[in-house]
Amino acid sequence: MTTTTTNTSRRHFIVGSTAIATGLAIGFDFSFMSAANAAVGSGTTSSLPLATPEIGVWVVVKPNDDVVVRIVRSEMGQGTITGLAQMVAEELQCDWKKVSYEYPSPGESLKRKQAWGSYSTGGSRGIRTSEQYVRKGGAAARMMLIEAAATQWGVPASECVALNSVITHTPSGRKTTFGKVSVAASQLEVPKEITLKDPKDWTLIGKPVNRIDGVADKVTGKQIYAIDLKMPGMLVANIRECPVFGGKLKSYDATKALSMKGVKKVVQVGDSAVAVVAETFWQAKTAMDQVSLVWDEGTNANVSSASIKKMLEAGLSADDAFVHNANGDVKAAMSSASKTIEATYSYPFLNHATLEPQTATAKWTADSCEAWVPTQDGEASLAAVIAASGLPAEQCNVYKVNLGGGFGRRGAFQDYTTQAVNIAKQMPGTPIKLIWTREEDMTQGRYHPVMMCKMSAALDEHKNVTALNIRLSGQSILASVRPAVVAANKGKDPLVFQGYEPLGEHAFGYSFDNLNIDHAMRNTHVPPGFWRGVNANQNAIFIETFMDELAEAAGIDAVEFRRKHMKNYPRNLAVLNAAAEGIGWTKPAPAGVYRGIAQMKAFGSYVAAACELSVTNGTDVKIHRIVAATDPSYVVNPAQIKRQVAGSFVYGLSALFEEEITIEKGAVVQKNFDTFNSIRLYQMPKVEAILIEGGGSEWGGVGEPTICVAAPAVLNAIYRATGKRLRTVPLKNSGIKLV
Repeated sequence: MTTTTTNTSRRHFIVGSTAIATGLAIGFDFSFMSAANAAVGSGTTSSLPLATPEIGVWVVVKPNDDVVVRIVRSEMGQGTITGLAQMVAEELQCDWKKVSYEYPSPGESLKRKQAWGSYSTGGSRGIRTSEQYVRKGGAAARMMLIEAAATQWGVPASECVALNSVITHTPSGRKTTFGKVSVAASQLEVPKEITLKDPKDWTLIGKPVNRIDGVADKVTGKQIYAIDLKMPGMLVANIRECPVFGGKLKSYDATKALSMKGVKKVVQVGDSAVAVVAETFWQAKTAMDQVSLVWDEGTNANVSSASIKKMLEAGLSADDAFVHNANGDVKAAMSSASKTIEATYSYPFLNHATLEPQTATAKWTADSCEAWVPTQDGEASLAAVIAASGLPAEQCNVYKVNLGGGFGRRGAFQDYTTQAVNIAKQMPGTPIKLIWTREEDMTQGRYHPVMMCKMSAALDEHKNVTALNIRLSGQSILASVRPAVVAANKGKDPLVFQGYEPLGEHAFGYSFDNLNIDHAMRNTHVPPGFWRGVNANQNAIFIETFMDELAEAAGIDAVEFRRKHMKNYPRNLAVLNAAAEGIGWTKPAPAGVYRGIAQMKAFGSYVAAACELSVTNGTDVKIHRIVAATDPSYVVNPAQIKRQVAGSFVYGLSALFEEEITIEKGAVVQKNFDTFNSIRLYQMPKVEAILIEGGGSEWGGVGEPTICVAAPAVLNAIYRATGKRLRTVPLKNSGIKLV
């Protein structure tokens, strides 16, 4: 017998959790049951043990045939819970009407040696990077149930089949249900050889089944989100941090706040924040306003959007740049060109602006620390709890609570979780719910990186494009968040080049004889973050609007010009053609209506969008419709994908027309939705989604890739309507508005 010792020290977990491998948990000890787990679906705050009897680690089948699927990825409205459950149920061959789900806590996963793989829900990874091992979990459970039934009957398992939660012995016709053999199946070993269904045999994957994550409760307001959480003896905290990033707290006077009704305590949090703890949020917030705060803002107080722009502009012509995708000799082609074209673009900082501001609840004692967190990554939350608590990993746990929006803010960035624990440590034994104000959320974000780009191209005497040069100048997310990745790439941030890769999931979709794409890294004191769609958003604008400029210079239709350079990229071409056909590209548009188109590969998926819009007074834009083609390789739930496509365009168009974070005296200027606006329902165009299943071994994402193509399609159509090239986002700064 082999004995394995698991190191669950604080340092080991914090370091190890950044690189947890995913995979089916075969051979692990499945008998250990946690005494604490997050609430299932309903949002209740009670801690519950995992359901039994469990068939492997992914599936529980109860005696009444109810099936509970374990889900560790986070639900943020995108339908991940339903999609993952569909994949498990497909292989399990159970009755979908009896399927529910539960969240295993990351503490439980740690005790089982990361049995459920990665908890991270970002980068459109919820489905695409877990599809194989969760399907294997369903298939393994089916095999175990069949084996249990076959053993009871004394027949070979090969003579039995499962369908709709019923096992049938084919030769004799004998039948039994999953529930009747579930206990016996739970005692069997997980099979080592597992064969998955061929996609052509899927009966549940690919169907628009109803969601199982309580949509009705969300519509009626019954859904409990983290901000709604209530516990016996709970107090509420509000926090204020130095408005200048990198600044510190110099001093504070809480005398007046401590005299106010309901206030229990005023505490310092780290070296840059103060929190008020009270009976209610409003008491904590109003008392926080009465705390006298003196900040040491440091040298960053001299930074502004204007100084940042100058730094980025210098990067556009600097020699220090990281080359990422290059072929041929761009300099030679440029020097011999009959004509050159240049265009410079700007893309701003953006806040995630989740509807629910940052919040977390923590309870600390000398022996344990628990946190209830609206998180995109339970393991990252647990790592933050362990680090802040000062306790061993085995004495800490995190329970996932429904989150009111994530978009990348609640994944790698667990500052709010750390703050909640730090406050709770100063009031041992008391559950503390930390709630940020909207102003704190807006000014203490982890922002989409600021970026500028200079596009340059050479044309010969026949108007053929002989060279393309793309110079990016701006911030690196990974330099701040994952510096080890940057170090491993000799100082380069590969994430900056999303959509511009020579190969892989973000491959550049065009071929040019001479090509150079590089990045002059120019980091600011403003903390960057993974904002939905990340760098593909601005990169799609840069290349796709410039492709229209090149098409015009070459005297070729915009779609035909793209096709000319896409011969090596058939799947990019397929979504481009689908969007063009869907919008009626070759047919005359209605009077006063203009069209634009764009395509990109991002997060493993091929996406394209074509739009129709009209412009009045040269400034008022009305988008009539957008046709979007998406090829994620495989479609799990078409209804969910179509909703995701439309939802992503709300996010992308809001950024295009309205949203911007600016800096003055080192601090964020925008404080609330009056200055960081989003488009309204009446401004939203009709979205027609076309789904293509290209197949293959690589699964693509859905939540993030499509966001990037709406903006350049709209910009290209605006040019056709007005004759003006708009290269600075947001468009409100150019007097353009969406009506």
